[in-house]
Amino acid sequence: MKKNELPATGFFSLVLHAHQPYVLHHGTWPHGLEWLLEAAAETYLPFLRTVRRLHEEGITVCVHLSLSPVLLQQLIHPVFKSELPAYLRRKITAAREDESFFELAGEQHLRNLAHQWAERFQIALEELKFYNGDLVEGFRRAQSQGVLLLTSAATHGYIPLLGTDASAKAQFRTAVEVHEQQLGSRPRGVWLPECGYRPAGNWHFPVQPDGLNQPQDEMRAGTESILAESGLEYTFVDAPLVEDAQTVPVTNPPVKLSAYLPYMIAGSNVAVFPRDPRTAFQVWSPQFGYPGDFHYLDFHKKRWPGGHRYWRVTGTELGMEAKQPYYPDAAAESARGHAEHLVALIAETLRNQKRSNRTAQHPPILTAPFDMELFGHWWHEGLQFLEHLFRLLHAETNGVRAIACDEYLKTYGIAANIRMHEGSWGTNGDHSVWLNSETSQLLSTVYAAELFVRDSAKLKQWTDGKTGERIARQLCRELLLMEASDWPSLITTGAARDYAEDRFRGHAEAFQLLRSIWNEWLATATLSEQQQQQLEELETLDGVFSRLHSADWKS
Repeated sequence: MKKNELPATGFFSLVLHAHQPYVLHHGTWPHGLEWLLEAAAETYLPFLRTVRRLHEEGITVCVHLSLSPVLLQQLIHPVFKSELPAYLRRKITAAREDESFFELAGEQHLRNLAHQWAERFQIALEELKFYNGDLVEGFRRAQSQGVLLLTSAATHGYIPLLGTDASAKAQFRTAVEVHEQQLGSRPRGVWLPECGYRPAGNWHFPVQPDGLNQPQDEMRAGTESILAESGLEYTFVDAPLVEDAQTVPVTNPPVKLSAYLPYMIAGSNVAVFPRDPRTAFQVWSPQFGYPGDFHYLDFHKKRWPGGHRYWRVTGTELGMEAKQPYYPDAAAESARGHAEHLVALIAETLRNQKRSNRTAQHPPILTAPFDMELFGHWWHEGLQFLEHLFRLLHAETNGVRAIACDEYLKTYGIAANIRMHEGSWGTNGDHSVWLNSETSQLLSTVYAAELFVRDSAKLKQWTDGKTGERIARQLCRELLLMEASDWPSLITTGAARDYAEDRFRGHAEAFQLLRSIWNEWLATATLSEQQQQQLEELETLDGVFSRLHSADWKS
């Protein structure tokens, strides 16, 4: 089939989002650097190897990959670059120790699994050497092999709840610059953290900024305007935001909008692709989706001290003691079957859209966005699943063809201009994961800091190219790190709550210290020796975005 011919069934677009909060210098195990090392060893390196191997076979992997700027900054850091190979070697050593233990215990099957763990991490180590120890180089090469690299907000700030347009714009201004610096290309697409969107309109702070009277309501820019300002052309939202949207101009009767077509946000040149709910549920749900298959490796049961896993899911609601040994061949068959099932589900869904009177002018496209770390880390067989999926898509099985979002837009355009309400892909489709009784104080602190930065950015010292700008840059770094959506999410879900609270508190305290240094600098134009040392320590501890521009917070 020629590329300019329509596929028999329709188009499919897979979107993966890679992100880790800033953990360098902030703990190792169980929370902190270990998160980043696990993701690199179990997801990023195996993914790059899969893409490279398929490319060598003549199979182009059509997939979008969003790399959060804060992740990119950590992947290039000397500390991470030295820790990752050391981590891989530790995992190899632990697996070999397990292998010897099981050998002595007469547990031949478990001994074989331990040997496979050692091989798995040895392969990851060799893959890392292939990229000269630089994962970002690996992603640059993957880009040349067909992977479409997207960006996200600088520190994964939850855009609908940020308190000033200056802060929202700075998240994406910083993001685009980091992407260009590290990956050598200007991103066209963007992953909105938590698929969070807010239209233009009147803004009222949902909680009072700490230590301030409730500011007056003000008109705020829509997310689409903020994206467009940074040259970003398309993004992804949850399906209900599109299905419940209103066309512009309004029609009577109203046009029924589809979750299987892209639309332009009215008044902008930013397109949105809706997230398909059926495939999303199948792929990520550990209870009812593919990852819950009884043959798959259980995520929670581990053998210490090495932390390797030797048991399968086995069944529902079982205690750790009831888990049975893992059999890789059976799991591999499940991964193959699930990939085939997904393509069949995609085809069925697309055929239903074609029957609902879609035209060749706007053929249906099913968009499936997922967190990348699901594949390989959380779901051990997830990368095997993806490899089967890529092969099936390359063969256009069931008439489904993979396509890049920008290619679809260039060829077929958008179906209509729409106006959406605000929302996310979180629980209830709203902001409740990030704004609730457990997180309101965090937002109150962030809002006070955002307002301080917005006001301070108006002063000439903010961009003086000297000490004032140096202080301003570190204030902006601490603000960006406070704004990360990870902290309220971890608190709300109860996952690593203590770590999230400590991390937020630390950045808030650093911001307050810098604020006092800034105010004294304004008054005296001098810094004490102690203040110089404090500033240097914070630049080392939280020195993310080395080329950050304080001018990005000027409206």
